[in-house]
Amino acid sequence: MAGQQFQYDDSGNTFFYFLTSFVGLIVIPATYYLWPRDQNAEQLRLKSLRRVHGRCLWYRLRLMKSQQSIVPTLKKAALLFGWAVFLLLAYKVSKLDREYQEYNPYEVLSLDPGASVSEIKKQYRVLSLKFHPDKGGDEATFMRIAKAYAALTNEQSRKNMELWGNPDGPGATSFGIALPAWIVDSKNSMLVLLVYGLAFMVILPVVVGTWWYRSIRYSGDQILINTTQLFMHFMYKTPNMNMKRLAMVLTAAFEFDPRSNKEATIRPTDNIEVPQLIRELGNINVKKKEPPFCYPYSLKARVLVLAHLARMDVSEELDEDQRFVVRKSPPLLQEMINVGCQLTMMANSRGGFHAPRLVTIENCMKLTQMCVQGLQESKSPLLQLPHFEEEHLRYCISKKYKVRSLQDLVSLKDSDRRSMLRFLGEEKYDEVMSVLGSFPHITMDTKLQVLDDEDSNNITAGSIVTVTVTLTRKRMVDMFEKEQDSTPCTGEEVATTEEAQADASKAKTKANGNVAGNEVVAAAAVTAAAVTAAATTPAAPAAVKEEEDEASDKGSESDEGEATKDSPSERDEDSDKQSDTEVDEIAGDDEEEWEALQQSIQRRERALLETKSKVTHPVYSLYFPEEKQEWWWLYIADRRDQTLVSVPYHVCTLQDTEEVELKFPAPSKTGNYQYSVILRSDSYLGLDQIKPLKLEVHEAKAMMDNHPQWDIPDTEEEDEEQEDSDGIEESEDDDEDND
Repeated sequence: MAGQQFQYDDSGNTFFYFLTSFVGLIVIPATYYLWPRDQNAEQLRLKSLRRVHGRCLWYRLRLMKSQQSIVPTLKKAALLFGWAVFLLLAYKVSKLDREYQEYNPYEVLSLDPGASVSEIKKQYRVLSLKFHPDKGGDEATFMRIAKAYAALTNEQSRKNMELWGNPDGPGATSFGIALPAWIVDSKNSMLVLLVYGLAFMVILPVVVGTWWYRSIRYSGDQILINTTQLFMHFMYKTPNMNMKRLAMVLTAAFEFDPRSNKEATIRPTDNIEVPQLIRELGNINVKKKEPPFCYPYSLKARVLVLAHLARMDVSEELDEDQRFVVRKSPPLLQEMINVGCQLTMMANSRGGFHAPRLVTIENCMKLTQMCVQGLQESKSPLLQLPHFEEEHLRYCISKKYKVRSLQDLVSLKDSDRRSMLRFLGEEKYDEVMSVLGSFPHITMDTKLQVLDDEDSNNITAGSIVTVTVTLTRKRMVDMFEKEQDSTPCTGEEVATTEEAQADASKAKTKANGNVAGNEVVAAAAVTAAAVTAAATTPAAPAAVKEEEDEASDKGSESDEGEATKDSPSERDEDSDKQSDTEVDEIAGDDEEEWEALQQSIQRRERALLETKSKVTHPVYSLYFPEEKQEWWWLYIADRRDQTLVSVPYHVCTLQDTEEVELKFPAPSKTGNYQYSVILRSDSYLGLDQIKPLKLEVHEAKAMMDNHPQWDIPDTEEEDEEQEDSDGIEESEDDDEDND
């Protein structure tokens, strides 16, 4: 390009500006994102959890990791070194002289702008005598003085100075490049070309290709795509999957294959230790030759998972592998649940194949609980507590206490609880109560409605039903306090309660099917409360009061009838008032529905905009190797048909209160339907809740072919046509006038 010059940084001054900016752009964001958080805060958090979680495996591993890890120290050292380099460069830049300055002849001659010609000549003579080379002065300084004198005394130089800021006239545009000149020197051209080729043609493609190859192998939840396809194949092949088959499919995941995941390992000692564990575990379908269940990695992972559920001790070599397998199991089971939901939706929309049964998806959830707690399906939920062993359960399930669940243990009086747990010392008893008090107690409230409809409470065939579930989390220790604060019952109430419990036990023996222990206890408590209320309420006064109310109602109705017969005008006034009241009620209902709709829209907007933390409450798990947060599954199911009604929603942000909306299409046929709203923990056994949901589906309203607003009288149409024709004629007349 003409009139342009490119100047490289021979002195190195501009390069320091570039280097300082480059280092600053790296060091400042890296410090914000990579600087280790306050280690004291983490230590304080662990110290606060010690009383409850001190015996957990993940807690002990976290303490060891925090004591042995040098990664935070290395991060701090690297960031401090970067800041030292950045500050050194900044200091170097601050000391650099300004190389490019604006040329000012008045400043060179030490004159004020606008000085007269005589003053310029006088000052020039003084400076020339001082800096002339013949007088021993500096030649460069004298040349600058002579140039400035010529610029201020010569007419052409003065014009150039005024127009271009330079006595020599317009100069070429120069661009400074913040690189040393040796980079573009012909002597170093091959070296520079080699570095550029290596960086942009070898290193960059390799890095991007490696990242892309690894990223396309994983889904959004960091699960291998091949594993997801494997789960989909077996869930499609076996819609009804029991727990043993489910464990085989889980451990066949490619995450446990060393060829697909470098974290997985196959050791030479596995040929000795794995068969020994197989003999101790018993029948685990070793002889099954169906791939990939017969592969060594799948067999090893299955053995390690089953040994974890049986709480068996393994060797030090297998202990690390077992922790890896157990840590990977919950996210893999969550992926299996997602695959089951996808197949269910595909079966409902397309048809042609059987969707996974509800028991298959619920077994995935149960297996997640079992992996976190290290318990088999048939074991008691009480074994989640510390210091509880198999031989201690006989004290709990005795005829005197009949404690089979955590809720039964909480509902006991403190004296009975201490008597039952007398095999524990005082210190161990306090620890058990602290752990039990930290367990969650969830209350679940449901609201059934049809949003965006005129009548939100009327469910019609095919409409979209919204079930708003409000979850409130409290701790079991609050239940202890309620038990202690409750007042003692009177003699009659105690007798009535005992009779109700006896009736409930008889009903339990007569009933068919398996009923959970906590549901029986809840049913007995409800029956006892109902019978107690009936026994403590006086019957005769209530009957007399009802008769008096009925008599007064009949008297008032007869009086109103007589008054209406006597005064027709009053009847008209009453009808007007009644119609006004109905209008007000309709308007009030519309306002309530509008407010509810607005609140629902606001909740959706907040849910989209807000990002809630998934850190809720740490789970108490004696044998899980990683700190796990307390999450839940919430869904609606038809337990009679063993089908999902709504997709399970994974509640990952329940700290105190959470509101969840479950949507599903209403059945296409009218009638009464019995569904269940189910809340399942992904971490604890025995804390699941099932709440009935009754659905009454009505016939959908017929679409109106003709509406009064759509009927336009013929006279109105003729008037509109006449107006249009008149308008056209007027416009034509105006055009003729304009012509």
